[in-house]
Amino acid sequence: MSTDDGIDEGRRTVMKTLAIGATAGGLGAAGARPAAAQSTDLSDWFSNVGNADGVVDETGESEVTVEVGVQANNGAFGFGPAAVRVDPGTKVVWEWTGEGTPHNVVADDGSYESEMISEAGATFSHTFESEGVSKYLCVPHQAMGMKGAVIVGDVDVTVPSGGSTGTAAGGSAAGNETSGSGSGSGSGGGGEFTEPDYDGWFDGVGNYDGTVDRTGQDEVTIEVGAEGNGGPFAFSPAAVRVDPGTTVVWEWTGKGGQHNVAGESHDFESPMQGSEGDTYALEFDGEGVVKYACTPHEAAGMKGAVVVGNPAGASGSGAGIDLFETSLWGLAGAIVAAPFVASQVVANRRKDDDDRRRGPRQPAD
Repeated sequence: MSTDDGIDEGRRTVMKTLAIGATAGGLGAAGARPAAAQSTDLSDWFSNVGNADGVVDETGESEVTVEVGVQANNGAFGFGPAAVRVDPGTKVVWEWTGEGTPHNVVADDGSYESEMISEAGATFSHTFESEGVSKYLCVPHQAMGMKGAVIVGDVDVTVPSGGSTGTAAGGSAAGNETSGSGSGSGSGGGGEFTEPDYDGWFDGVGNYDGTVDRTGQDEVTIEVGAEGNGGPFAFSPAAVRVDPGTTVVWEWTGKGGQHNVAGESHDFESPMQGSEGDTYALEFDGEGVVKYACTPHEAAGMKGAVVVGNPAGASGSGAGIDLFETSLWGLAGAIVAAPFVASQVVANRRKDDDDRRRGPRQPAD
């Protein structure tokens, strides 16, 4: 599989209309050309990138390859090299290793974007015409540190060590500048984001690779029946972090037979569904950790979690799910929850759904 650009023609036309002559070098709006003498500080961008060990000089080459899915950030979650300098007019080719997948390549300023790819040897390319700095990331694994940068031309940059040649970046999760991604200090909790203690919930879950940061988005989709645990028996991503007020939509792939989404201690349960495109959704408010599973395939490892805000950071310790009690009283009914609220906003509910709920049903507003 090989693609020169993951943007369809319609989207390309819109982008050209919005920014004629756009290039990947802009730090502001797509298409903006930085001055050659501009100094760009990449310290924050690479603050949680374990393999950002300096800028690799590939000037003089007409085509440069960057590997996607190299060993870094506690798994195959790195771009190699993370930072590379090229001449204007150079074609950068990202080549997938097939490890830690799926991955994609998305420019921070939206000027280029690949498909989500898993196949080893697949490629995506972009030609950088103008001087500047282009930051990019893998959307599913950006919170883990899967980020990179292409420095085009004679642009002065600062990496975490304080020089343009830089040393390895630190492992802090602070300072993530990614558009649509939280830094751990937004409305969902104070201070730097702290990975929750899931108390062994993900033991035996083959596709759990840490908590994927999806803060900054109003709606987040989780696949039901994704590949994992020896077949299509996974939620993808297995653990996701969202802001309070986010709607999480579970969407069925149609693989692996019948699946459902059932709360482990929070009281919610979707219908048992198996058709591609089926959906179920909850809107999450408050702050906490919600664990859930597919009832028929839980023993196989089909489990997940939604982290709302920064519960561990707010409490000063791992915020267990027992701290948050939730009761759902039907699609149109009143919601009783304190201090955490999970309100059902989309569900193809079966008629006997109320029989499975705890307590009496409250009348609709």
